[in-house]
Amino acid sequence: MIIFINGSINSGKSTVAKLVADSLGNTALLEIDSLREFISWLPIKQAIPLNLINAVSVINNFLKNKIDVIVPYPLSQANYDFFLQELKDYQSSIFAFTLSPKLEVALSNRGTRNLDEAEKERIKYHYSIGIPKPDFGIILDNSLETPEVTAAKILKIINP
Repeated sequence: MIIFINGSINSGKSTVAKLVADSLGNTALLEIDSLREFISWLPIKQAIPLNLINAVSVINNFLKNKIDVIVPYPLSQANYDFFLQELKDYQSSIFAFTLSPKLEVALSNRGTRNLDEAEKERIKYHYSIGIPKPDFGIILDNSLETPEVTAAKILKIINP
Protein backbone atom coordinates (compact mmCIF):
# COMPACT_ATOMS: atom_id res chain seq x y z
CA MET A 1 0.00 0.00 0.00
CA ILE A 2 1.14 3.54 -0.80
CA ILE A 3 -0.36 6.53 0.97
CA PHE A 4 0.38 9.99 -0.38
CA ILE A 5 -0.27 12.80 2.08
CA ASN A 6 -0.36 15.98 0.07
CA GLY A 7 -0.58 19.56 1.26
CA SER A 8 1.27 22.81 1.57
CA ILE A 9 4.16 23.46 3.87
CA ASN A 10 2.86 23.55 7.47
CA SER A 11 -0.37 21.71 6.71
CA GLY A 12 0.53 18.85 9.05
CA LYS A 13 1.68 16.28 6.48
CA SER A 14 4.71 14.95 8.33
CA THR A 15 3.03 14.87 11.73
CA VAL A 16 -0.05 13.07 10.43
CA ALA A 17 2.04 10.72 8.28
CA LYS A 18 4.08 9.67 11.32
CA LEU A 19 0.91 9.00 13.34
CA VAL A 20 -0.56 6.90 10.51
CA ALA A 21 2.71 4.98 10.04
CA ASP A 22 2.97 4.29 13.76
CA SER A 23 -0.61 3.01 13.81
CA LEU A 24 -0.18 0.76 10.80
CA GLY A 25 3.19 -0.75 11.59
CA ASN A 26 5.31 -2.32 8.84
CA THR A 27 5.24 1.06 7.11
CA ALA A 28 8.09 3.22 5.85
CA LEU A 29 7.78 6.98 6.06
CA LEU A 30 9.42 8.48 2.98
CA GLU A 31 10.16 12.18 3.36
CA ILE A 32 11.05 13.18 -0.20
CA ASP A 33 12.62 16.37 1.16
CA SER A 34 15.28 14.19 2.81
CA LEU A 35 16.33 13.00 -0.67
CA ARG A 36 17.07 16.65 -1.49
CA GLU A 37 19.90 16.56 1.06
CA PHE A 38 21.91 14.38 -1.32
CA ILE A 39 21.90 17.18 -3.88
CA SER A 40 21.45 20.28 -1.74
CA TRP A 41 23.77 22.24 -4.02
CA LEU A 42 21.39 21.81 -6.97
CA PRO A 43 18.71 24.51 -7.51
CA ILE A 44 15.31 23.30 -6.30
CA LYS A 45 13.73 23.43 -9.77
CA GLN A 46 16.35 20.94 -10.97
CA ALA A 47 16.33 18.87 -7.79
CA ILE A 48 12.59 18.15 -7.68
CA PRO A 49 12.47 15.88 -10.77
CA LEU A 50 15.47 13.91 -9.46
CA ASN A 51 13.89 13.64 -6.01
CA LEU A 52 10.70 12.24 -7.53
CA ILE A 53 12.57 9.68 -9.60
CA ASN A 54 14.56 8.63 -6.54
CA ALA A 55 11.36 8.44 -4.49
CA VAL A 56 9.88 5.99 -7.01
CA SER A 57 12.94 3.77 -6.64
CA VAL A 58 12.71 3.86 -2.84
CA ILE A 59 8.95 3.16 -2.90
CA ASN A 60 9.47 0.21 -5.24
CA ASN A 61 12.19 -1.18 -3.01
CA PHE A 62 9.99 -1.06 0.09
CA LEU A 63 6.97 -2.53 -1.69
CA LYS A 64 9.04 -5.39 -3.14
CA ASN A 65 10.02 -6.15 0.44
CA LYS A 66 6.37 -6.09 1.55
CA ILE A 67 6.66 -2.81 3.45
CA ASP A 68 3.92 -0.21 2.97
CA VAL A 69 4.95 3.39 2.27
CA ILE A 70 3.61 6.78 3.33
CA VAL A 71 4.80 9.78 1.34
CA PRO A 72 4.11 13.24 2.80
CA TYR A 73 4.87 15.78 0.07
CA PRO A 74 3.28 18.78 -1.71
CA LEU A 75 2.03 17.26 -4.98
CA SER A 76 1.03 19.07 -8.13
CA GLN A 77 -1.26 17.22 -10.52
CA ALA A 78 1.72 16.58 -12.81
CA ASN A 79 3.79 15.09 -9.99
CA TYR A 80 0.89 12.93 -8.81
CA ASP A 81 0.34 11.71 -12.39
CA PHE A 82 4.06 10.91 -12.61
CA PHE A 83 3.83 8.75 -9.48
CA LEU A 84 0.72 6.97 -10.78
CA GLN A 85 2.45 6.20 -14.08
CA GLU A 86 5.67 5.01 -12.45
CA LEU A 87 3.82 2.96 -9.81
CA LYS A 88 1.07 1.64 -12.10
CA ASP A 89 1.61 -1.93 -10.90
CA TYR A 90 0.39 -0.84 -7.46
CA GLN A 91 -2.51 1.45 -8.46
CA SER A 92 -5.11 -0.66 -6.70
CA SER A 93 -3.43 0.07 -3.37
CA ILE A 94 -2.61 3.78 -3.77
CA PHE A 95 -4.37 6.28 -1.56
CA ALA A 96 -4.04 10.06 -1.74
CA PHE A 97 -5.08 12.53 0.93
CA THR A 98 -4.63 16.28 0.92
CA LEU A 99 -4.43 18.19 4.17
CA SER A 100 -6.05 21.51 3.42
CA PRO A 101 -6.18 23.86 6.38
CA LYS A 102 -7.37 27.39 5.72
CA LEU A 103 -4.55 29.64 4.48
CA GLU A 104 -4.43 31.67 7.69
CA VAL A 105 -3.97 28.44 9.66
CA ALA A 106 -1.19 27.22 7.38
CA LEU A 107 0.53 30.60 7.77
CA SER A 108 0.46 30.42 11.56
CA ASN A 109 3.07 28.87 13.82
CA ARG A 110 1.70 25.42 14.62
CA GLY A 111 3.13 22.99 17.12
CA THR A 112 6.82 23.71 17.58
CA ARG A 113 7.38 25.13 14.10
CA ASN A 114 8.13 28.83 13.74
CA LEU A 115 7.77 29.85 10.12
CA ASP A 116 10.26 32.19 8.53
CA GLU A 117 9.34 34.58 5.72
CA ALA A 118 10.60 32.23 2.99
CA GLU A 119 8.35 29.45 4.29
CA LYS A 120 5.37 31.81 4.44
CA GLU A 121 5.99 32.83 0.85
CA ARG A 122 6.24 29.17 -0.19
CA ILE A 123 2.92 28.45 1.56
CA LYS A 124 1.26 31.33 -0.30
CA TYR A 125 2.72 29.98 -3.53
CA HIS A 126 1.38 26.46 -2.81
CA TYR A 127 -2.08 27.89 -2.18
CA SER A 128 -1.92 30.02 -5.35
CA ILE A 129 -1.17 26.98 -7.54
CA GLY A 130 -3.85 24.80 -5.93
CA ILE A 131 -1.81 22.32 -3.88
CA PRO A 132 -4.49 22.30 -1.11
CA LYS A 133 -7.35 21.70 -3.57
CA PRO A 134 -6.21 19.12 -6.13
CA ASP A 135 -8.41 17.09 -8.47
CA PHE A 136 -7.18 13.81 -6.98
CA GLY A 137 -7.63 11.94 -3.74
CA ILE A 138 -9.54 12.96 -0.63
CA ILE A 139 -9.27 16.52 0.68
CA LEU A 140 -9.37 16.94 4.47
CA ASP A 141 -9.80 20.39 6.00
CA ASN A 142 -7.75 19.94 9.15
CA SER A 143 -7.91 23.59 10.22
CA LEU A 144 -9.59 22.81 13.52
CA GLU A 145 -8.45 19.22 14.05
CA THR A 146 -5.61 17.76 16.01
CA PRO A 147 -3.17 15.63 14.01
CA GLU A 148 -4.53 12.59 15.89
CA VAL A 149 -8.07 13.24 14.64
CA THR A 150 -6.86 13.71 11.06
CA ALA A 151 -4.76 10.53 11.25
CA ALA A 152 -7.78 8.62 12.61
CA LYS A 153 -9.86 9.77 9.62
CA ILE A 154 -7.21 8.53 7.20
CA LEU A 155 -6.95 5.19 8.99
CA LYS A 156 -10.71 4.75 8.90
CA ILE A 157 -10.75 5.31 5.14
CA ILE A 158 -7.88 2.92 4.34
CA ASN A 159 -9.06 0.31 6.85
CA PRO A 160 -12.87 0.54 6.83
